[in-house]
Amino acid sequence: KFLDQDYQELQKSCITNKMRFVDDKFPPDSSSIDTQKKLKMDLDQIKWLRPSNIISDPQLIVQGASRFDYSQGSYLGNCWFLASVGALTFQKDIMDQVMPADQSFAKDDAGIFHFRFWRFGKWIDVVIDDKLPTIKGKLIFVHSKTSNEFWPALLEKAYAKVCGSYADMHAGCVSEALLDFTGGIHVYFKLKQTSTDLWSLMDRAAKAKALMGCSTSRGDTSANTVLPNGIVQGH
Repeated sequence: KFLDQDYQELQKSCITNKMRFVDDKFPPDSSSIDTQKKLKMDLDQIKWLRPSNIISDPQLIVQGASRFDYSQGSYLGNCWFLASVGALTFQKDIMDQVMPADQSFAKDDAGIFHFRFWRFGKWIDVVIDDKLPTIKGKLIFVHSKTSNEFWPALLEKAYAKVCGSYADMHAGCVSEALLDFTGGIHVYFKLKQTSTDLWSLMDRAAKAKALMGCSTSRGDTSANTVLPNGIVQGH
């Protein structure tokens, strides 16, 4: 139980008292976003809203979880995390481990969710409330392309809580999140230095249900430059 918070007990207490959960261990304020001014944004603009205050019919998942469900936010450089989430969506059994299926907005909605990550040799259960940072009613970090789907934003919030804040997710490696999703050992290949049988290695890894991701080098120019072939540098 991360920070000694018990999901079942907290949910039961909220339902009994007819109230919605507010997480005092990761409060809906600027301390959970950026305490060291890493992100270039005006924190005073941010309003924390529950999905039910953003849209009338919020859903955790709409027609299955897919890597095409979501888009990265404007302020946070956590493409490494979102690439790992994309890999996670390929393996439903691992996805179910990370995002337990016993939760939704419809059933006993108390504004509380939980996710599981592998940290320092054991699985931890991370509890969050469903208050999400918005500006003018729009999510500022990861958001689903389907307006009433919220699993990507809630998963990101749970991971931010484990990291310490949203800003602490700014910049990282795909392998970091893949480890936290699985407890597995990661293997890293550089295309310029790897062996000629890389394709067969990847084929065997896929058949073994390994999670895989990739990243591009920054190149000689600034990051996020789109090359003529469509590949984005430093992403």
